Amino acid sequence: MIKEIELSKIKENYNNPRTVNKLRFLKLKKSILNFPEMLSIRPIVVDENLIILGGNMRYKAAKELGFKTIHIQIAKGLTQEQKYEFGIKDNEHFGEWDWDILANEWDRESLEDWGLEGFPFEDVNEIEEEYTSEDNVSLKVVFETEEQKDNLAEELKKRGFKIK
Repeated sequence: MIKEIELSKIKENYNNPRTVNKLRFLKLKKSILNFPEMLSIRPIVVDENLIILGGNMRYKAAKELGFKTIHIQIAKGLTQEQKYEFGIKDNEHFGEWDWDILANEWDRESLEDWGLEGFPFEDVNEIEEEYTSEDNVSLKVVFETEEQKDNLAEELKKRGFKIK
């Protein structure tokens, strides 16, 4: 059952193994300001003692933003081991993104504003070259910049490799 309580009644989980860098935390705060309803849709999960099991960063963001109340869901009857397991699994992202759909069907700026990172389709002009050594060792190398290609190509030539 989800309920709304005073933010001051919740206890931070000091054993939380997750942290967030400053930029991502700022994005989280911006997201909460732009879409505060998200906090009621995805409440902070606490144990019977109101210690946070899931949602530590959302709690900290709401606190810094001056929220007085927050939505919680109480997980009752968990062992200490289950509480630790919940904390890890709640922060471990299962599955993978379909980057093609995200690249073609979603607004990239919005995705970045919402905190999604690691776009494999970022603007990179890859340069691919194949090299062979005197003893027929074949090597395929992908460079992100001309400078990177020039530096490594020179080193490979010194070691007896030539462009295939």
